[in-house]
Amino acid sequence: MPSNRIIPCLDVDKGRVVKGKKFKNVEDVANPLELAKKYVAEGADELVFYDITASSENHPVFIALITEIAKEVPIPFMVGGGIRTLDDIKNILDAGADKVSINSMTLDNPSFIEEAAKRFGSERIILSMDVQQIGPSKWSVFARGGQKDTGLDAVEWAMQGEALGAGELVVNSIDGDGVKDGYSIELTKTIAEAVSIPVIASGGAGTMADFKTVLTEGKADAALAASVFHYNEINIHALKDYLVGTDDL
Repeated sequence: MPSNRIIPCLDVDKGRVVKGKKFKNVEDVANPLELAKKYVAEGADELVFYDITASSENHPVFIALITEIAKEVPIPFMVGGGIRTLDDIKNILDAGADKVSINSMTLDNPSFIEEAAKRFGSERIILSMDVQQIGPSKWSVFARGGQKDTGLDAVEWAMQGEALGAGELVVNSIDGDGVKDGYSIELTKTIAEAVSIPVIASGGAGTMADFKTVLTEGKADAALAASVFHYNEINIHALKDYLVGTDDL
């Protein structure tokens, strides 16, 4: 699996791409399929689609949209949100997704990671964690769209996720979400050094230098971002040219 992947994230609500800050003040952005095609053309390595209300509103994930995207998008893409059963995973993969991102269900039932990995393969099961700093060098995992502190230590949860069979981790900093002040380097690095599976950094991208920093100092294998791509603040082609031109990547 290539490192230094650039992954646009499309948060989907009621069939539209939306974006907020720190999981709040959500605004409409675009049609997901059109945005996906744009990112493919710009050279994205992968895409992520999150149904941001599937878990909190208890509705099924957008299978029809996944099927449509799979027909038009030639690069790998991951789908998350509202996944509660192994059948949910099967339906998403059958619709054409390459990977699934699981989050809420695992907090209530950690063995779900193991069951999913055994049935579908670790490479298709990605553990996503919404994380907030609660003290010096200490982070907690949050549930319900960042509303509830689970009390789980983020580093310990990452290690447990790997042990149960997750193939990758998405580490989303709630503190940095949509703020564009840079990724949480200490958080990403601490988790990357604690596990051997790839870590995808999420939350806080604002400049091209932010991507470079998290992929080097932060030891992330991939960098996920939304706002800077959605609002045309950073072009993916230009970003990848910038990263290729950096000696330490």
